[in-house]
Amino acid sequence: MSYQVHVLQNGYSRMEDGKMIANCTCTLITGPNNMIVDTLTAWDRDVIISGLSSQGVSCDDIQYCVGTHGHSDHLGNLNLFTKAKHIVGYTVSFANEFFIHPFETGEPMKIDGSLQIIPTPGHTSADVSVVVKTADLGTVVIAGDLFEREEDIEDPSIWKYVAGSENPKSQEKHRNQVLLLADYIIPGHGPMFRVTSKMKEKFQATD
Repeated sequence: MSYQVHVLQNGYSRMEDGKMIANCTCTLITGPNNMIVDTLTAWDRDVIISGLSSQGVSCDDIQYCVGTHGHSDHLGNLNLFTKAKHIVGYTVSFANEFFIHPFETGEPMKIDGSLQIIPTPGHTSADVSVVVKTADLGTVVIAGDLFEREEDIEDPSIWKYVAGSENPKSQEKHRNQVLLLADYIIPGHGPMFRVTSKMKEKFQATD
């Protein structure tokens, strides 16, 4: 049985009257291990439950719940997934048990041969991304705010300054890593996009 990727809600971000209006992209992965990545804000409980139901999945069917980093718009509904192991940035836990995984050394957390969580710091010091191999889309990387949206490839000011980057040098390094790895990227605040040969060539030309 192979993995499938389902975007439950596309994220967005924009400045409005001096405020940032934003919510994250929420993604469900179904297959040998069911995983949800980035659980929207605390006001989006019904969106999550409805989205899961549309795919024939309940909260209790999720084995892994990932928050790509520690910002509140990505973590609002972790409490719906009490049967799942939680990976929030570099922290891995289940209930009151915390597990050591050396994300800090660059070590991926391998769920199985087609699903893993990799460290991609930069936006914050402990960001992670999910890498999943699928039959229909190839390799999909659910990257959180490593990428704000597709447009930030041509306009780096979006991820550096609008979204904010704690460590732009580290973020750029991991963005480039993911661009070379992925066939599709699901960014933190926009719809999934295909990684084109032009995108890959642009990185290789500047590496």
